[in-house]
This record gives sequence, structure tokens and C-alpha cells, in this order.
Amino acid sequence: MNGTLFLVVGPSGAGKDTLLDGARRALSDDDTYVFARRTITRPKGSGGEDHEAENLAKFELRIEADDFLAHWNAHGLHYGLPSALLNDLANGRHVLANVSRGVIGQIIERYNHVKVVEVTAPRDVLAARLTARGRENKDDIQRRLDRKTKPYPPGVEVLMVLNDSTPEEGTERFLRTLHRATPGTLKVRRVPIDTWHENVCFLNRDCQRYSTSDYLGNVKVDISAGEFSIRAKVNVVDDIALVAPNEIGLSRHAYEALGLPEGSAVFLERTPSPKSIAALRGKLSGRELSLDEMHTVIRDIAEDRYTDKEVAAFLVAAARDLSIDEVQSLTRARAEFAHQFDWGRELVVDKHSMGGIPGSRITMIVIPIIAAHGLLIPKTSSRAITSAAGTADAMETIARVDMSPEDVERVVADANGCIAWNGQLNHSVVDDVMNAITRPLGIDSTKWAVASILSKKLAAGATHAIIDIPVGPFAKVKQGREGRELSRLFEDVGTGIGLKVIARVTDGSQPIGRGIGPALEVRDVYQVLRNDADSPKDLKEKALGFATSILEWDPRVQRGTGHALAAKILSSGRALDALERIVDLQGRHDRPSLPGDLVHEVSANQSGSVEHIDSAQISGIARAAGAPMDKSAGIDLLVRTGDAIDAGDPLYLIHGNVENDVQIAVKRSQMNTGVTIK
Repeated sequence: MNGTLFLVVGPSGAGKDTLLDGARRALSDDDTYVFARRTITRPKGSGGEDHEAENLAKFELRIEADDFLAHWNAHGLHYGLPSALLNDLANGRHVLANVSRGVIGQIIERYNHVKVVEVTAPRDVLAARLTARGRENKDDIQRRLDRKTKPYPPGVEVLMVLNDSTPEEGTERFLRTLHRATPGTLKVRRVPIDTWHENVCFLNRDCQRYSTSDYLGNVKVDISAGEFSIRAKVNVVDDIALVAPNEIGLSRHAYEALGLPEGSAVFLERTPSPKSIAALRGKLSGRELSLDEMHTVIRDIAEDRYTDKEVAAFLVAAARDLSIDEVQSLTRARAEFAHQFDWGRELVVDKHSMGGIPGSRITMIVIPIIAAHGLLIPKTSSRAITSAAGTADAMETIARVDMSPEDVERVVADANGCIAWNGQLNHSVVDDVMNAITRPLGIDSTKWAVASILSKKLAAGATHAIIDIPVGPFAKVKQGREGRELSRLFEDVGTGIGLKVIARVTDGSQPIGRGIGPALEVRDVYQVLRNDADSPKDLKEKALGFATSILEWDPRVQRGTGHALAAKILSSGRALDALERIVDLQGRHDRPSLPGDLVHEVSANQSGSVEHIDSAQISGIARAAGAPMDKSAGIDLLVRTGDAIDAGDPLYLIHGNVENDVQIAVKRSQMNTGVTIK
């Protein structure tokens, strides 16, 4: 395979020579690349680049002898690229040459496997660099910046490299561009090994292109071809039946993530070292990190530059010693990794629940109340992780929730609110990394959770947010003191980042409403919105309480009148109309999910009164029935704490659509109903 001729061009001050010098040093041990040494009619030792000096007479003789692949004049000097470079290209080596834009067409006539690398920088950066050289006055610099450039020949591929930062950053971008444009040297092979969520690649110990000894240990590599790229861990194998010396094996997850078919040619390069390593080590030693330092650490974690061990060490240190200022810095940093909404309003509200309480689907009531009043409330919600339903799961029973930023802006502009899934909008890869490490290690991630939640509010463009912190023996927050401390943390961090936050500790001792599972919870929501006489009173009152606090942020609403206003909006049907408007705009499903037709009654095995209801057990039974994946599955809870019941009275109904799932849920309920009767 012939090599690629990279023609490097760019305006004066763009830094072509700087980037070429940096690339030359970085690739000094890689004979794949050749850096063209130009012939110039400039005396040797006169400064500038390393060149072959030639006088004008000999230069012209060499032109006649076809010694140059291309030649041109600039600034009173003659420049030439030796024709001998064609031999390097024919042998599969890639050549980099600094050339004049005007000779690109001339070069393509001699060799057609050409890519142009245009080094650019903003006009003000160019001006500053030219001024710093001190070679030209202000007018000359202005004329140089205003100079019109010739168009490229038709069909030529142009690769842009922005060089507006440090030489090191510019060189890294330049090298990345080269590598992604270089014909691949290893063929992709799908290896039937499941590495779960982790990208893992496999190299044969006798790899033809790379020395595998350089990739042993906690090493990550970037695998790329054009626009396709992933970052992966490296394993070395000896069996050519698994991976041949000219191949790179990809685990199932890595193969799917890369998105290229087997046999595709890819390039491999070692992942650049994290720029934030000094900050990370500082945190490990107990030092408080600045906003900039926190940002670089989070960026490097998000870009998968750290090993799991390094991230875990950082998390342990942060859990042990993370100041309020650092939580604020962490919140701001995380917000930068999500799409940023700007609504152009002084008052944009949001609501969040810490979760853990089955059936507490107040968001789908609060949002339409607030939207009907006229405040903006662009709500992005999560799917269930351990519960029977998240708000996104519930909303998805009646409408589309996987919305783009443009979709969200369109819906909110028309309806004042939305209920969208945050996975496509403001979910950060940082969340995935943190969750994968904190959960199995049991690391206290409270401060991380606060930063994650409030960063999403910032990204959503909110100015005010209310947080629901349920406290109870089966909730995520067990003790009242813990809830109050968490409330203060939310509010203090909010103040530091310019977000008005009210964090309210609520009763989390038992489920809210009757339905537990997406369709059943939406049924409860509609009962409240339709003002049905038998709608769940606890669900209604909790929703009205949160809507009250939000409404009273509106300067038009007199303090103490918010509850009456919320109740009026609800009773008038305006809230129901607002939800239906949101559903229509997001994309109403032709067939909404309804509670499953397979129903099993779970009855009390003794008489007495309900002492408590185990939310975790109830959620587990609902999940066993199929929730939340099966939107129709779940539990219809028929009792509440304090109810007097007789043996044989129904406690709840298990709903589902799959007989086997329902039977599994029934067996789980037989071992423990989740309802304690004394």
C-alpha cells in the first residue's frame, strides 16, 4: 500500500513549523513517517528550518533534471520538495511536507494519494503571534491577515487542525489528525468475549505493527479509523486462532462501540497521559482542588484517560474529604459535559426527587400545574435503576421521551414544560464511571450525587430547583438527621453555583399512591389530574405541596396563596390539559401501556393492623413481575400503614403480561409480602 503525502499549509502565524517540529519529536521512533527536508535557496546556518541549501543556479538545474516533486517561490526564495520522497511513499511510508498552497495541484499531478492538513488559528491569535515575531509593522500584518487564499483543487481532502492553544495541545491535535487519516495497519476482528460495559482489545504477542511489551499493564489505547474511534484496555494473547499478528481483536462491547465491520483497517495509539494527574495526586494527599483543577480531572475521567484503580482512589479521597467549594466546582465541571440550555428567562424552575419511594410519581402532576400557570419547567428525568419505575419510564407509557435538545426546545416553547429522558440530554459519561465504581465498593457518594443532580439542573437552564428528600426506614435516606444534613448541602451548593434550591425532607416511610410500576403509576396520575373522587389523596397532597413552593417563586404570586392557586389549576382541569399538550408535542403513543391483564391477589395471612410497608420488597416484587421493562407490570397497593385488616383481606394485586414473570413475583411475595401486620 502506498503511503499518504500530507501537505501542511496554513497562514503565517498559524504555527505550522511548531507543530511539525513537535510531531517530528513525538514520532522520532516511528519509521512509518518521513518529514520532508526542503531544498531552499537560503544559505545553510542562516536560521529557520533544517534545509538543504542550494544556490539559484544549481536550483534551476535541478528543476530541469526533474529533481523536484514540486517547487515554488516565496518571499524572494525558491523552495523545492525532492522527488526522492516518491520512493518513501512507494514503500508505504507517510510523508509530511510544509508547502505553499499554490503548488498543491502541481503535486497531485505527480502523486494522487494526497491529504491537505490546514493549520488554522483565530485571526486575533494570528495577529498576536505575528506581532510577537517583530518582523513586520502593524500595516504589514494587517495586509497579511487580509490576504485572499487560493481555493484548493477540486476533490482534495482537507484536514483542519485548530492551533489556538499551547504548542503541546496543538501537537496532540496534529498527531491525532495524522493518525486518524493514516491507512489502518491492523484489521478488526470480533472476539466472542463479553467484557460487559468495558472496551477491551486483544493484540497477538507477535503483532506485526506494534511491540506488545509497550502495552502491558494498566495501559489504554485509542483505536481509530476516520470518524470512528474508541478507547480500550489492552490484553495480549498468544493464540493466533483468537487474534492473528496482523489483527486487533475487540470484545463484544468494544466491537459494537467502534461500529466498524470485521476486516476494517484501524490505527492504534497509546492514550495520552491525563493532564490532570498532578491535581488527582493532590486530592489523594488531601489538598483542596480549584475549579480549573476539578474540571481537568473530570474531563480526563470522562475521556477515559484514567484506570479504574486511579478513579477509585480519587473517589475514595473525595468521599473522605470534599469541601463545599469542591462540590460546587464538581457541579460546575460536570454541567459542562452536558448540553447547555439557555431559555432567556429570569425564572426557570425544576424539580427532583432522591427516589426510593415506590409510586411517588408527583412530577407528572407538578409539571403540568406549573406549566399551566405559565412558568417554564423543562424537566429531564431518569429511568429506573433499582425501582419499579422512573419518571421517564412512566411518561414513556403515553408519549415519547427520548428527545433531542431541539425537541425539548420545541416542546417547552409551546407547552412551557416537558418530561424527557435525561439519557440523551444531560446524562454524563462521568455518571457511568462513578456509578460503576461507587456501587460495588460501597463508597459514600452523597456529595457526588448532589453534584450530579445540581449539574443537570444547571445544564437544563434552571434558575430555581426544589429537591424531594424522602426519609424513612426503607428509603435511600434512613434518618431524619441525615436528611437535614443533605438538605443543607443541596441548598449551600446551590447558593454557591447561583442556583436557588429548596431541599425538602418528606415522609418516606411507605409508598405514595397505589400504583407501583409505569402504567399503574400513570393511572394514579390521571386519576389525580381528572379529580376522580377515589384518586390517591397522598399523591395529590404531596404534588400540591411541591407545586405550592414552586409557584411562590413567581413574584406575581403572593406568599401564602400558592397552595390555593395550585389546587385551583388542578381542579379546573388546566393541569390535565397542560399534560395532554405536552404528551401531544412529545409524541403521543397510539396505544398507551395499560396495567397488565394477568392479575394475582396477595392476601393478609393474619388479622391486625399494618405496621409498616417495606418499599424495597414491594419494588422488588413489582420488578420480578416485569417492571419497568414491561410497562404494564407492577403492583396495585390496596393498604396503607395503620389500616386495620382481617386475615384473607387483599394487600395488593400483582399485574403483568408474562405468566412466568408473574409467577416469579408471586413466589417472591409468598416468601415475604413486604407488609408487616401486628
